[in-house]
Amino acid sequence: MIRIARSDLPRRTATALAKATEKIRAAHPDERYTNAKAAWENSSAKKTVKAKLEEMAYGSERCMYCGESRGTSVDHFEPVERNPLRTFDWLNHLLACTTCNCHEKGKQFPVDDAGNPLLIDPTAEDPFDHLLLTLSLGIYRHLTPKGEATIAVCGLNRPGLTRGRMQARSVVALALREWDRARERDSADEMLGQVQVVREQPMADVCQSMLRQAFSPGADLVFSDSPDLLALLRREDLRQALLS
Repeated sequence: MIRIARSDLPRRTATALAKATEKIRAAHPDERYTNAKAAWENSSAKKTVKAKLEEMAYGSERCMYCGESRGTSVDHFEPVERNPLRTFDWLNHLLACTTCNCHEKGKQFPVDDAGNPLLIDPTAEDPFDHLLLTLSLGIYRHLTPKGEATIAVCGLNRPGLTRGRMQARSVVALALREWDRARERDSADEMLGQVQVVREQPMADVCQSMLRQAFSPGADLVFSDSPDLLALLRREDLRQALLS
């Protein structure tokens, strides 16, 4: 899971969402969930919302939770059943794959004693404030209660994801070394090509974590088996190319 910058909706779509919310608000509280669910299913704005989320997502429209599979649907971060008034709230929409949306997170929405969400919203906060990725194992460790709940609810350490992250690390390492060889040949096109390879890979959190951990206090230990890779991850020109 990585930070996602949320962009603005087209004015027409934003207006349509606001009007839909007011219709739900006008309904009797006991009818709001049913009305909201039906209105969302029949909404002409849903297609635009999904397209905008796909533009925001990393790589090939990857799920904003697991980062592995392609996002196939709009997930309501706070479930419609819990808060029908947020059904058409743009700030409550994330792109999710079927596994994360239907089989893992589903309608779960844990909160703390004060009622604050215990799930990470990657468009509103930096997941790395709550999560630490163990690169050698592809496993997330929690840094905060919110990180712990997110790992559990979203199944971030399910076996397929941990294996995928280890594979992603190998692919990223290979691409970065190829980038360095292209740099030595002064081949800008090849360098750009390797950057694109990294950007289009699933598990964008792996590269992001590698870049961050390259300057962590324990970086020499984390990359003890690949000091050349650590040196590359610390190159400012490469970092700018990968983060821009």
